[in-house]
Amino acid sequence: MLVLLAGIFVVHIATVIMLFVSTIANVWIVSSNPFGEVSSGLWLLCNKTCQKLQVSGHDEASLKAVQAFMILSIIFSVIALVMFIVQLFTLEKGKRFYITGAIMLVCWMCILIGVSIYTARFTGKISEPLSSHHGYCFILAWICFCFSFIISILYLVLRKK
Repeated sequence: MLVLLAGIFVVHIATVIMLFVSTIANVWIVSSNPFGEVSSGLWLLCNKTCQKLQVSGHDEASLKAVQAFMILSIIFSVIALVMFIVQLFTLEKGKRFYITGAIMLVCWMCILIGVSIYTARFTGKISEPLSSHHGYCFILAWICFCFSFIISILYLVLRKK
């Protein structure tokens, strides 16, 4: 049981770190052009130097929504981690980690909404679609989506022994 708790805790910390990296770094879409490699993220467009990401007027609200949902997912993931530690020391034996699991489900939903909006609205639009591919931040966000769902289900079924 202690090994399971430690494993869930380590995966949860890894998920928080990957969420931070995927939200902060600007490698969601990478494209190649004659002048070099261009990467774009949620905040900046980087070639050799970085500049503010320019999107068209109708896509600006979508970008703000993606930014907001990714930040909310980080916040809910950190809150769930703190709640897990609090419940670990205050919860009676035999009780379940319902609050932590529910908060992680909200985190999972925020990641789902944010990455889905990004996929639908920005794949192939920000950079040249000829030679573009998804960067590691986009992939990390989807990995965090999977991890947060698995962690939330484990929290919901886990009992304190």
